[in-house]
This record gives sequence, C-alpha cells and structure tokens, in this order.
Amino acid sequence: MELSFFFAIGLFAFVMSVTPGPNNLMLLASGAQFGYMRTLPHMFGIIIGMACLIGSVLVGLGAVFELYSVLYDILKVLGSAYLLWLAWKIANAPTDDKVLASDKPHTSQPMRLYAASLFQFVNPKAWTMAIGSVSTFTLAGDLYWQSGLWIMLAFACLGFIAISLWAGLGVAIKQWLTSVRRKQYFNWFMGGMTAATLIFILMD
Repeated sequence: MELSFFFAIGLFAFVMSVTPGPNNLMLLASGAQFGYMRTLPHMFGIIIGMACLIGSVLVGLGAVFELYSVLYDILKVLGSAYLLWLAWKIANAPTDDKVLASDKPHTSQPMRLYAASLFQFVNPKAWTMAIGSVSTFTLAGDLYWQSGLWIMLAFACLGFIAISLWAGLGVAIKQWLTSVRRKQYFNWFMGGMTAATLIFILMD
C-alpha cells in the first residue's frame, strides 16, 4: 500500500468524523453538562460502534442494503425515532440548580459506552461513513482485509481526535453556563439542533 492510501483514508476518516452529526452534537451537549472525563465512555462507545459497523460492512452486510433498499428505509425510521428521543432527553436535561431546588436525586447521566456503541447501528450517518469508506478505500485481492483493518484504525485514531474536539468545545461552553436560564436555553438549543439533523437523514 502506498503512502497516498494512508493519507486519503486518514483525511476521509477525520473529515467525516468531525463534520456535524448526531454523535458530535450529543458530545457537545455532554461535554457542557458533564465535562470531558465523564464523556469519555460515550466517545469510546462511538469508536467501538464504528469499528463494529465497518467490520460488518467488510464481511458483506453493506451489500444487503444495496440489494434491499427497504432495509435502509427501516433503519432511517428507527434511527430517527431514537434520535428524537435523545433530542428530547437533551432538551429536558436538568440543571444542578433545578435539582437542588426540587430536592430530587440527579438522575441525568452521560450516555453509557454500550448505548453509544449500539446507537451507531441505527445512525444513518455512521452507515454512510462505513459503507463509503469500505467501498472507496478497500483494495482488491490479498490486500482487502489489510486495507479494511487500516480503515478501522483510521476511524479509531483520527475519529477519536475529531469527536474529542466536540466534547472539548462543550467543556469550553460550560464556562458560559453560569445560570439556570443559560443552561436551559443551551439544553433547548442542543436538543433542537440534534432533532434538526433528521433533515439531513431523511433527505439522504
């Protein structure tokens, strides 16, 4: 494999991972609400889920969607429904002040690793990334699996850097969230933006 292959797949993995989408918007909200360290399981879940997704495409699952396009439509419906539920959770996330005022236990918590991993299988953008990378960058013959593993590694390493930027941006925004009203407005805005990603999903 030539150096151009590694540069191309690295650039593709970073650009696709850093562009706005459900994962990154949820990480932005999580970073602002819980901080970077508590958001790490969410980030690792995304990386693990993407690796499993790419692996499933490598063994031929992506071809199933090409043969039976109705399955992709079903996937979009399921993903959209789950995304709306997540958007509602983000918009209605409690603030510390609200919890203390009502004397109720703080039940809000970051997305768990397994939940973030499983979400990739109903995330149409993740499927687009996986199918696009495998169909574009895998090499024929004996290099097929080797090139596939490099694709997985590129998304794991450069993808983690990309999504860390979003979580880090959330941490930076947290410094501005100094009042209950600002926290509420931020939660509503992020919930709305997460739901708005459905526009791009349904247009695909």
